Order: sequence, then C-alpha cells, then structure tokens
Amino acid sequence: MIKNAKNTTLDDVDKALLRALQTDGRLSNVQLAREINLSPPATHARLRRLEEEGYIRQYTAVVDREKAGYDLLCFIHIGMQIHQRDQVNKFRTLIQKMPEVLECHHITGEYDYLLKVAVHNSKELEYFAIEKLTPIPGVARIHTSLVFTEVKSTTALSLE
Repeated sequence: MIKNAKNTTLDDVDKALLRALQTDGRLSNVQLAREINLSPPATHARLRRLEEEGYIRQYTAVVDREKAGYDLLCFIHIGMQIHQRDQVNKFRTLIQKMPEVLECHHITGEYDYLLKVAVHNSKELEYFAIEKLTPIPGVARIHTSLVFTEVKSTTALSLE
C-alpha cells in the first residue's frame, strides 16, 4: 500500500488505474473500467477521488522536444551567493516564469539548484545563461552540461 500525506492508501485497483492512465492518459472512462476490471461508475468515482486527493495533478500531452525544434537539452547547476529568504524567493519566482526551464530542483551538494532546460540552439542557450540567469540577484555560479542522448525519459512512476 502507498500512503500519501493525508494517510489515505492506494489499493491494487487504484494502482492499476494510475498505471493505465500513465500509459495512456486519453483512455475513456469505459476503456479505463475495462482495463482495470471495474464498472464505469466505480472507476469514475475512484478517478475523481484520486484527483481530489492529489495523486493525479494534471492531464497533459508529452510533446517530442526535438520534433518541436528544441534541439538542445541541458542541465544547469546554479550556485547561490547567499541564501537569504528574499533572494531565494525572487530566484524561484523568476525561474518559474522562464519557459526554457522544464524543471527546477533545490538540491544538496556543491550547487543549490538544478535546472533542466530546453532551447533551440547554442545561441539561445548563450542568451538564456547570460541575459536571463546571470542577472538574477544572488546567482554566483552557473555550470552547464549538454545532453548528447536521452537514454531514458519518462513521467511514469512504477507504483509497486
């Protein structure tokens, strides 16, 4: 059983439902019910409960980055100069508004943040680093790693 912060648990049927949706988020309620061997009304009720409890945050399409013209994927480590609350909040607010940033994680270790960034080309990466990241108050260090090949990229959790 998997428990969330509200101490509700996922049973095997909930996990099957979530696995099915992670594989194909466009399944109709009838198709989903058939997949998990439950009636459509019972499936709908479980689905709504999982949404209300926050297990399902959103439904979305996963766009092929390269086909959309974003040829450069990179990870950028950010080191902050000082860790004052106002600077941290300002940094987070600005990062959330940047469409190039796919993910931002507050991390431990030598750097403070790890960004996953997609841009069209190296000129766009240069502009992003110099004109958008460097001017943010408190940013002291930037280290960029370019991705040669995505070996695995998924949004699906195993739910075992």
